[in-house]
Amino acid sequence: MSLPLSDRAKVMPPSPIRKLAPYADAAKKEGVKVFHLNIGQPDVPSPKEYWAAVKGCELEVLEYSNSAGIAELREKAAADYCKQGINITADQVLVTTAGSESLSIALSIICNPGDEVIIPEPLYANYIGFAAGTGIQVVPITTHIENNFALPDSEEFAKRITDRTRAIVICNPGNPTGSTYDRAQLESLLKLARENNLYIIADEVYREFYFDGERPLSVLQLDGSDENVIMVDSVSKRFSLCGARIGYFVTRNAALIDPAIRFAQARLSSPTLEMIGVIAALDTPLSYYDALREEYTARRDVLTQRLRAIPGVTCPDIQGAFYAKVQLPIDDSDKFCKWMLEEFRHNNQTVMMAPGTGFYSTPGLGKNQVRIAYVLKIENLNLAMDCLEVALAQYPGRTVTTETATAQ
Repeated sequence: MSLPLSDRAKVMPPSPIRKLAPYADAAKKEGVKVFHLNIGQPDVPSPKEYWAAVKGCELEVLEYSNSAGIAELREKAAADYCKQGINITADQVLVTTAGSESLSIALSIICNPGDEVIIPEPLYANYIGFAAGTGIQVVPITTHIENNFALPDSEEFAKRITDRTRAIVICNPGNPTGSTYDRAQLESLLKLARENNLYIIADEVYREFYFDGERPLSVLQLDGSDENVIMVDSVSKRFSLCGARIGYFVTRNAALIDPAIRFAQARLSSPTLEMIGVIAALDTPLSYYDALREEYTARRDVLTQRLRAIPGVTCPDIQGAFYAKVQLPIDDSDKFCKWMLEEFRHNNQTVMMAPGTGFYSTPGLGKNQVRIAYVLKIENLNLAMDCLEVALAQYPGRTVTTETATAQ
């Protein structure tokens, strides 16, 4: 007789981004080259300022830091936000163990078990996991590939508000869709939140990844955002520092800072050495970001061109981040992605992608979609697209014939 598990353990979903890793590992052991388009791991080098600070650190003891983060980092982060037009002070910034902890803390301090948060879907898969871990219900509002996963009107959000609703969660620019939200959309959501005494949790970790026009606004740049907005941020993507695990919980609502710090105290501190490196990384010149956007714009353009040339594939427009939520002529994305790793080979190469079902809270959606993270250099991205094109022609569960797809 096995010992019982908690209800939370039973409903915690596997990550669609990582659950197929054993199959990728097995393929690699066979000598197969696996192109990783499943995970948002940038390959652009981390800033040299970060590495210089870490390598030059002369501490004799690597101590705990303050639970709220090293004071110098909080001050420099706040100053960096101010340069971007987001007026924040150091005491309104809590350093977290990546953006993941920031979001988890936000949900924990504003929600009770059984409360609800409204989230546009497809959504970042870990939102579902964070909600399951805290006993919160995700109330999805579905967006559609046919209109580039555009944010629905605030009236659609209003229809889903109940007496258990505590927050609206958005990701801008969006993971997994690559869509962005403009000022009018954000102002409409903030107005709705204020009228209904709700929070907006704004995941803005992809702020530097925008390709058409100006950087998307932060919700904290809007008038009236002081009480209702929590911003989730991270250095993982913009500095290619995913392994450093440094993020920020940012709000002007003073009532939220104290409980957030108490949650942070429960895990003692964020990584000290990595914070020292990030302090230096914040001195990275603006040219770093310019080169970053130029590189990812080129990758986006190659990816969309290649995908749209494959019969039966639908690729939406992509305005930001570095993901594409793509519709394929397949019966089941979980089966297809596993088949790619277990059975398909093209020039002894294959591709690992994230099945689309894991990015929806609504059961049954995303079965013919995958998320592609275009985090590879263009040469490898083209090789990965070669694999995908051949794979779609060979896949036994293909749902559209080549002739039909070409004629559409």
